[in-house]
Amino acid sequence: MPKSFDLLIFVEDISGRTDLNILTIQVTDKNEHPVFRGNMAIQTVTIHVLEGTPPEHIYQVDAADPENAELKYSLLPAPVPFLVLESGAIFSTKEFDYEKDPHCYFLNITVTDPDGLNSTRTVNVNIININDERPYFTTKQRFYRIPEEQSPGTVVANITAKDPDDEDSPSRLFYSIQSSDRYFSINPSTGVLQVTGRIDRDALPLRLHPNISLIVRVEDSPSSGHASEMEITIIIDDINDNPPECNPSTFRKEANENTTAGMLLLDLRNYCKDIDVDSSNNQFNFTGLSGFGSINFALESTVSGRLVMTESIDLENPANLGVEVYSLTVRVQDIACPNYSNTIYIYIRIKPVNEFFPVFSDLSYEFNVPEIIKVGSSIGRVNARDKDWPPSVITYSIVAGGGTRDYTNIFWISPTKGDVKILARLDYETTQKHILTVQASDQEKTTTASVTVNVLEVNDEEPVCSPNFYSFQIPVSLAVGTNINGFRIECQDRDSDPRSFRYFINEGNMNNHFTFSPSAGSNTSRLILASRFDYESGLDKNWIYRLRIYITDDNLLPARDKITHLIKTGTVTLSIRVIPNPTTVITTTPGFTVVTKRENLYSESAWYVPFIITLGSLLLLGLLGYLGFLLATWVRTRCPPAGKADGVSLINAPEKKKLKKEVVVTMTKLNTVFDGEARDPVTGKMYEFNTWSGARRWKKSNEPLQSVPAMQVMSSATDDSDQGTDRAEAPSKNEPSEKRKEPTAETKPAAKRSARDKVG
Repeated sequence: MPKSFDLLIFVEDISGRTDLNILTIQVTDKNEHPVFRGNMAIQTVTIHVLEGTPPEHIYQVDAADPENAELKYSLLPAPVPFLVLESGAIFSTKEFDYEKDPHCYFLNITVTDPDGLNSTRTVNVNIININDERPYFTTKQRFYRIPEEQSPGTVVANITAKDPDDEDSPSRLFYSIQSSDRYFSINPSTGVLQVTGRIDRDALPLRLHPNISLIVRVEDSPSSGHASEMEITIIIDDINDNPPECNPSTFRKEANENTTAGMLLLDLRNYCKDIDVDSSNNQFNFTGLSGFGSINFALESTVSGRLVMTESIDLENPANLGVEVYSLTVRVQDIACPNYSNTIYIYIRIKPVNEFFPVFSDLSYEFNVPEIIKVGSSIGRVNARDKDWPPSVITYSIVAGGGTRDYTNIFWISPTKGDVKILARLDYETTQKHILTVQASDQEKTTTASVTVNVLEVNDEEPVCSPNFYSFQIPVSLAVGTNINGFRIECQDRDSDPRSFRYFINEGNMNNHFTFSPSAGSNTSRLILASRFDYESGLDKNWIYRLRIYITDDNLLPARDKITHLIKTGTVTLSIRVIPNPTTVITTTPGFTVVTKRENLYSESAWYVPFIITLGSLLLLGLLGYLGFLLATWVRTRCPPAGKADGVSLINAPEKKKLKKEVVVTMTKLNTVFDGEARDPVTGKMYEFNTWSGARRWKKSNEPLQSVPAMQVMSSATDDSDQGTDRAEAPSKNEPSEKRKEPTAETKPAAKRSARDKVG
């Protein structure tokens, strides 16, 4: 400050008068205390020093002396790790450790002038803590033991740690489990270790390694901090938390009936176990055998679990009849508390033993069967049973018999029902009795029975006669009662007596000219002419008789039996041609040629002539017709006929002594009425026929159906046999129409006389 001050003093009174004067003040210097400047002048200075910082200048003290004298600085107390230079610079003398050194230093800085006056201020030095220390665990326990199956949230341990950097303040530490673990978790703030998952001591891997090791880590910063780790081991203790299990829990066993008592059926201990690890927890017993039929079974002991039969079971015993399966239950139970248990189900099937042979209801069977029974019919049934339970399935078969020379097997038996049926027709005349051996089998044991089949005779055979077809010719003048041509038939019947034969003519016996003698009671009968032929009066018109003879074997049966008994009939067919009486005349007229012309009269059998024979016959007829045409032309020019005829039949007469160029002709006029027409199946041409006599002729294309007489011509000059039969043939197409005209009935006698005159 200035050392003198000139003060201008102004004075004024109330009246307004003033005066001004100068007052000079001289300031005399006095030695004053030094003073601090800056922050130290007004407050306590706090200096922060980071721990771990090397010794260095930490502050500059600023002080002044009013007299501008040189000042000196000093530091109290002396034993502190700081120093003050004369310039007022404060230095640290060491590297501070917050965890070891004091956290705060109070430095008294004194400044002194040359006269010894001084001033003192305090400098507060705070050591600032830095994160340079690792936290450490304060929990000393490393092993923990807990039972298995703890519920989630159960506290296992409380892990604690400290951080030296936070010794005077609450630590901000962070906890974690380094190893991967599914059973436990730790609270990151508090370090509380808890159960988070199911811990099953009986399952792998804990079953083999029950100790769980965890690496717990503590950090003093969520990131980029210092950390420490600690391994802890948690031992899992086994508890009895599993019942004994059996695999399978249901058993199906079989035992033969009559199995001896004491027979081992099932060893349950081989199938049951308790998965608890500790032996004190996995021991179990078998108890409580019960169920349907349990009286027949028992457990040897509760420990062994061996199921045995206590008595033999016989299915055929009425007490056991129908019982094949026994249902049992056994309890398997823990010895340790809380005594968990399970139930075992056992089904024991008693297998039937085939102890008995099948037995037929009869030792032998006898069936009476008519020989005409239908093939496939059932003739009887056999039946067999055995005493086994359940009843065995019996299978039937024929093992012997039942065959003949023609059939290997005549009989068949139903394998399941025992019905006996026939496969082929029975024949009493061949075999009257069949003896079969029938077998009954239950697949293991067999037995046989005899079956006799008696074949009952039935009239099922027809009389068989020889010959069964015959064709011959007789003269029209044959005497009544004559055995015709000495013909007789002989009949045989395999199942009828010859005395039972009866003969009758069923067809073709027009006017009853023929009969058989005897007509019944013999296996031989002759054909007899019963009445004479009468063609002159017109009673008889048929010259060919086709007889159908029936031979039956029923004439000896009573009338009441004919209804129920069979009647069999044999047949014989006879073809008889009646020959008119021939007239033989010896002619002296030279130059005649014998010509035989035959008219084709169709018979029933003509429809079945083979085609080749028919074709050949037509060709032959054509040739004969042409020759006949030439002959007729020549005769008409030399010998005019007495009457015209549509067709001429020449019938061979007994042969006479042939004369050179001699012809004998007999003409007979027949009043033949053609009352029907049909088509020839071979040639396709239409022909006319007489429904009674069977006479036929070709129909003219423009001629209506009418009654026309027929004419026959008998020739004796060219036939070589006495009883030869002429075959009817159709007239040739080449014959002139004039020759087909027939004479009327009135000209018949005249024609005969004219013929005799010409021959004479």
